[in-house]
Amino acid sequence: MAMPRYEYRCRPCGATFELNRPMAESSAPAVCPEGHEDTVKLLSTVAVGGSAAAPAPPRGGGGGGCCGGGCCG
Repeated sequence: MAMPRYEYRCRPCGATFELNRPMAESSAPAVCPEGHEDTVKLLSTVAVGGSAAAPAPPRGGGGGGCCGGGCCG
């Protein structure tokens, strides 16, 4: 199972780095590659690896739901 990737910035040296870690550990302290412990998690989109694609819409129109399924009067 792929883990989310989080981006961090080191305050002393200014380096930015990424870590793959479980969501439960996203706010845990992170040590930069240079060994500094004063880091901050950056707000960024979470990227999870995978190749799943969204399913294609049904052919022929009928989609379901209230207005697509014919339950509206």
